[in-house]
Amino acid sequence: MIQAFFLSLGDLFDMRVAGVFLKSLLLTLLLFAGLGVGLYFGLHWAAAQVFGAGYGSGAFADIVTIVVIIFAHWLLFRAIAIAVVGIFADEVVEAVEKRRYPAAFASVRKVPFHRSLAMGLRSGLRAIGYNILFSPLYLVANFAAPVVFFVVNAWLLGKDFGDMVAVRHMPEADLPQWRRRTRLRRLGVGAVGTALLLVPVVNLIAPILGAAMAAHAFHQGRRA
Repeated sequence: MIQAFFLSLGDLFDMRVAGVFLKSLLLTLLLFAGLGVGLYFGLHWAAAQVFGAGYGSGAFADIVTIVVIIFAHWLLFRAIAIAVVGIFADEVVEAVEKRRYPAAFASVRKVPFHRSLAMGLRSGLRAIGYNILFSPLYLVANFAAPVVFFVVNAWLLGKDFGDMVAVRHMPEADLPQWRRRTRLRRLGVGAVGTALLLVPVVNLIAPILGAAMAAHAFHQGRRA
C-alpha cells in the first residue's frame, strides 16, 4: 500500500493525469458554485415564506444561508468530488496503466462513457445515502463518532475506487468474488483517500490520487 501511494504521487506529474485533475476540479467547482447559488436563493425564499419578507432579505437570512452553505459544502464535497472523478476515472487509470503496466493495458476492457457516468453518480449518491443512514450513530457515538465516520467512508471509497479499476479487467460477474478477496487492500486505499479528503487543499487532489492508488493496488495484488 505504501508503494502504491508513492507511485501515485509520481503519477500526478503525468500530463494526462494532470489534465484529468484540472477537468475534474473545474467541474467540481462549477457544481459547488451552482449548489451555493441554489442554496442562497432557496433559503432566502424559504425564510421569507416562514418569517416574512423582512427575514428573507435581511441580515438574519444572510447569516443562516452562509452557515448552511458552508455545512452543505463540507458534507457534500466528498460525494461530489468522487462522483466527478468517477466520470473521468477511466482516463486516470488508463494513464497509469499505459505508463506502469503496459501488459495489462494491452488487454484492457474499454468502459463506455455512460457506464463511467453511472458509476460516478452511484458513488456520490451512495456516499450521501450511507452517511445519512449512519448519522444517528455519529451523533450517539460521542468520542467514537470520528472513527465510525472514517471507517464507513474508507469502506465506501475503497469500493468505489476498486470497482473503477476492476471493471476494466474482468467481467462484471467476477466482481463479487474479487471484492471478497481484496477487502483489506481496498479498505487501505479507501482509508488513505478518506484521510486526504479531510485535509484542506490536499482534498482537491485526493480523488485523483485515490484513483491512481487503486490502479497500483489492483495490479500489484494480481502479481502477488
